[in-house]
Amino acid sequence: MFLTRIVLKLDNFRQWLIATFAFGFLNILKLFPADAGIRFADRFARWMGPKTGRHRLVLYNLARAFPEKTEEERLAIAMDSWGNMGRLAAEYVFLDRLFDFDPENDKPGRIEVVGIPSFLELRDNPRPFIVFTAHTGNFELLPVASSAFGLDVTVLFRPPNNPYVADKVFNFRKERMGNLVPSHAGSSFALARQLERGGGVGVLVDQKFSKGLPTRFFDLEVRTNPLLAKLVRQFNCDVYPARCVRLPDNRYRLEIEPKVDIPRDDKGNVDVQATAQMLNDKVESWVREHPGQWLWYHDRWNVKHQIPAE
Repeated sequence: MFLTRIVLKLDNFRQWLIATFAFGFLNILKLFPADAGIRFADRFARWMGPKTGRHRLVLYNLARAFPEKTEEERLAIAMDSWGNMGRLAAEYVFLDRLFDFDPENDKPGRIEVVGIPSFLELRDNPRPFIVFTAHTGNFELLPVASSAFGLDVTVLFRPPNNPYVADKVFNFRKERMGNLVPSHAGSSFALARQLERGGGVGVLVDQKFSKGLPTRFFDLEVRTNPLLAKLVRQFNCDVYPARCVRLPDNRYRLEIEPKVDIPRDDKGNVDVQATAQMLNDKVESWVREHPGQWLWYHDRWNVKHQIPAE
């Protein structure tokens, strides 16, 4: 028991140290203009990322997803992905300065929005709906945009494993993104209550889910969470794809696409399996369009244990 307590205390100290270093770095970035800080984070992540153990997972994922590409092409995507990760971290610091979109102002800014009529339709004609997205670009900007349009959206998110980082991130998100539900055993009930009230739900659909349905992603087997399909089956709500695309000069395009047709069986019931595959197909189309803007270090295919030793 004594040794167990020592190990737990050491692990707790390690996580505190990592969180302290990470947020100390981000606090230093606050001293810089937003553009300079974001570009520095990009360069730092491109330098640091390949030095971590996750870089091998990135390259392994890319080799399996894009066997037709050369090693040089895949390495370029990997470096862009690390740069995207660095930018994402820095953008937490500058988010209040970055999000300059005003629905009432026609003057273009750093943020542009595609699909404004859909936002307004959902706001002016309240009904249960689900918006799904993926870890592309700065996906954190989407719930901020929903709040800017006055939409009642509850966002499901997965807290970081580090408890000190999780607390900071949750408090930051809560101030800017409306209702938040950490993913856990009871989170589906919170989302169901929101839809039952006629509100909206936002979910990420490209996360690893070991108990999910067997589906394909880049023609490789993955497990996909059936939650979205089950919520549609229960509440018959509309479903909208949405994503963030990074543009040159630290600009962003937020897109909400037209609602999708949910696959149904011969009896008109929601086909949960086909719906899960549809989500993967949509995300794959986004990733193929901008491969460097997806988080390839994420073990989506659950293959980290399969990577050959160097």
